[in-house]
Amino acid sequence: MSDLQFPPLFQGEALSGQADPFGRALALAVSGTDPGTVVHNLSGDELRASIIFAPEVRLEEAMAMLPVCGLGFQAALGALAPPEVAVHLEWDGTIRVNGAVCGRMRVKASTSDPDTTPDWLIVGLELNMISSDPNPGVTADRTWLSEEGCGEITPEALLEAWVRHSLYWINRWLEDGLRPVHADWRGLVPTLGEPIEIDGQSGTFVGVDENFGMLLRTGEDTALIPLSSRLET
Repeated sequence: MSDLQFPPLFQGEALSGQADPFGRALALAVSGTDPGTVVHNLSGDELRASIIFAPEVRLEEAMAMLPVCGLGFQAALGALAPPEVAVHLEWDGTIRVNGAVCGRMRVKASTSDPDTTPDWLIVGLELNMISSDPNPGVTADRTWLSEEGCGEITPEALLEAWVRHSLYWINRWLEDGLRPVHADWRGLVPTLGEPIEIDGQSGTFVGVDENFGMLLRTGEDTALIPLSSRLET
């Protein structure tokens, strides 16, 4: 078990070495482990952690856990980092810090049927903490927290804060619906309103539907790309 401090109903399992928290969380979820388990590996240069959830809504609605936990991460890093550090969240879970890619969030569920309530859903976080590159900054679109003025933030403190702030946003979602989640999340998405290419399609990312599905406009046509399309299979 973990010595980290998590909110009630959350419990940790620590891994070390090269062990993959996402894979371990998947094995635990399949075996019926209680939701709220936070599997993490804080060794090395990355923060890697995954949380097991047990949604009570159909998959397409449950996919809101991706932006909800994204808001939790943004709030967590915002509370620990210097005020000038900017955090942005891309629609697919990519995390940007000061404009460059610093990590990602990933999702897997017990089903890929958007109308089925999943037995479990896992949200994983992978974040670049400390650069081992002798020449950091050479790759302009990739960064590490240590290169963005966040070298004093420990992975332990950030993980605890991520779980705590994600719980806050989960409760907001359950109590107030998705409107406050939509409102705060939209302001953190750098590609909203911009031309993009995704899944072999090109168009303008004009917004999202009620379940955070991407609305992609091409000419006079608007296509919907469900957020569940980002599920790992």
